[in-house]
Amino acid sequence: MESITFENRVAIVTGAGEGIGRQYALDLAKRGAAVVVNDIGQEPDKTLTADKVVNEIKSSGGKAVANYDSVATMAGGKGIVDTAMNHFGKVDILVNNAGVLRDRTFMKMTEKEWDEVINVHLKGAFCVTQPAIKKMKETGYGRIVFTASSSGMYGNFGQANYGAAKMGIIGIMNTLKLEIAKYDIKINTVAPNADTGMTKGVFSDDVAKRIKPEFNTPIVTWLCSEETKESGMIFTMSAGWFARSAMVSGKGVCIGDTKRMITAEEIRDQFDQIKDLENALPYDHCGQIYSLGRPLTGR
Repeated sequence: MESITFENRVAIVTGAGEGIGRQYALDLAKRGAAVVVNDIGQEPDKTLTADKVVNEIKSSGGKAVANYDSVATMAGGKGIVDTAMNHFGKVDILVNNAGVLRDRTFMKMTEKEWDEVINVHLKGAFCVTQPAIKKMKETGYGRIVFTASSSGMYGNFGQANYGAAKMGIIGIMNTLKLEIAKYDIKINTVAPNADTGMTKGVFSDDVAKRIKPEFNTPIVTWLCSEETKESGMIFTMSAGWFARSAMVSGKGVCIGDTKRMITAEEIRDQFDQIKDLENALPYDHCGQIYSLGRPLTGR
């Protein structure tokens, strides 16, 4: 089996000081990438987590440099990308992994708890990705991985802020993939699941031992590779299970003749068919709307 390698590639991994991000950084470095390890975290003894991971990589013969900028500002995002440019001369790969949790039920959530999560996850995806893409366009190559969550796609009690941010990231990807389609820049999103410092106490001990952070790494490594040609897809994973997730549309029902008004009573009478998802298609395969049973161009 031919190995996936990243020789002469430069990768940025945000939130790489521990947990899932650390595993991404270690695997990319092991396979030859020069890695910018971004994190603002500290150990209890004041050791910077980014430095700790960089030392791990270097002790194994890899190339890495630490960055301590926040992803939540444009200055921080530029600083992260500048670190890659100043030390390694380019940016080939970006893994947007940095994240925080501020769990609280919607009715008790504060503005600060909302803003902190939105800023790190959603704004952070913008602040780091925009300057990274500018550099990728110069070389005509790039691989970007965003991080979403099942909390956004399916809901999770007490995580309205987190879920909203994660679904917003999918929205960024859906638009960005169109804007960068003419370049060899592929962008995909993963929804990982793991027992990490951020999720400590969320999972039972039995579940936690089966959802190790490193079990999420293989598909991210693959999506960062030159061989990956897919773009605009979402992948969910947990405990060694990997699957594509997608927004889908059912066939639906055509009512009226596009001229007369349609009533709520007609919706009521055909609502079972309207909500039916049998034979539903992923959104990227729909590309059409139906009128009088005939597909029309557009959305």
